[in-house]
Amino acid sequence: MKKLLCSLMSLALVAGILTACSKPESAEKTAETANTKAQTAATEQGGKPAAKGLKIAIVTSPSGVDDGNFNQDNYNGILEFLKKHKDAQVTPVREESGDTTAAVQAVSEIVADYDVIVCCGFQFGGIGAVAKDNPKTKFILVDTYPSDAAGKEVKLDNVYAMIFKEQESGFFAGMAAALSTKTNKVAVVNGIAFPNNVNYQYGFMSGVNYANAKLGTKAEIVEIPSYAGTDVTKANVGGNYVGTFSDPATGKVVGKALIDKGCDVIFVAAGGSGNGVFTAAKEAKNVKVIGCDVDQYNDGANGKENIVLTSVLKVMSTNVEKQLEAIVAGKFKGENALLDVMTDSTGYVKKEGRQQLTPEAIKKMDEAYALMKQGKIVPAANFNKMKPDNFTGLK
Repeated sequence: MKKLLCSLMSLALVAGILTACSKPESAEKTAETANTKAQTAATEQGGKPAAKGLKIAIVTSPSGVDDGNFNQDNYNGILEFLKKHKDAQVTPVREESGDTTAAVQAVSEIVADYDVIVCCGFQFGGIGAVAKDNPKTKFILVDTYPSDAAGKEVKLDNVYAMIFKEQESGFFAGMAAALSTKTNKVAVVNGIAFPNNVNYQYGFMSGVNYANAKLGTKAEIVEIPSYAGTDVTKANVGGNYVGTFSDPATGKVVGKALIDKGCDVIFVAAGGSGNGVFTAAKEAKNVKVIGCDVDQYNDGANGKENIVLTSVLKVMSTNVEKQLEAIVAGKFKGENALLDVMTDSTGYVKKEGRQQLTPEAIKKMDEAYALMKQGKIVPAANFNKMKPDNFTGLK
């Protein structure tokens, strides 16, 4: 699977499948951090940058470090590190296009200026050559493994790369939706059909199908053909894709279209574009959303009510902070890591006051979580040779 994934990364880099391969003038370096506390922690008394300590850059998609979701969770891991290491400093760098080639270029432009570069997203997989040519710089990759110029996966001593089994968290979103819907119509909205986003989609569909087959629910998964996704192999994966992670206006259009078709529970895995889906749900009646990557309950506030049913998680911030601490301690080790339920890196929110699931639904999801840890449930993913209607544990 890893070899296949890396070949697909190369395909995306060469062919420019997902966006036009235009060369941006430069990545946007943000002089101010998105959090003034981080700026304070990163400077010495008198307002001058600390002379010692790690110089960290975080390079993100166009939605930036304040997207309230994927990028921000990674950034929060750095902020937690800065609280303990006040001589360190961080600079957010936003790559404006979201293009895979441009993402690598953005990293190469700044590599000489930082001790550590945190790269957020599948589009940064091609930084292998940059990392190899700059062995003194440490890289933390989230949602991708590094690949060389030919698209072959590489393992490098100065790169810690983490990929998550998003299909596991997506599975619990599907279960939650099927167990909670009143109209028996549910949906998932995604951003771009990168492998990690398709994993969420397939996981969601697997969870709905599991609940229908095992728990007596009758939920229908609604897809609008005009919003179907095309993955990095150019295969049509269906679903409901906005086409970007930074377009809340179109996200709202997609969300409203699904609500008009009767959906009353929507899983939102679309980054900044998902904010528009939240807005559509708030403007409708009796519609709930399921948050993604982080606990999004606060984002669901709608007057005296809240539209967030629960959120499914991908624990990035803790893992980013852990690697920064390893660098300071001299214990950093390059690795291509796969994180899942066994490392408590995927899951769902069930804390009282942060979700609106019934006790019965939580009990059934907890039982499925235990089966997943035992390997008795393995949801479908973009490249694990299973489909949402035929995966381990369904029959």
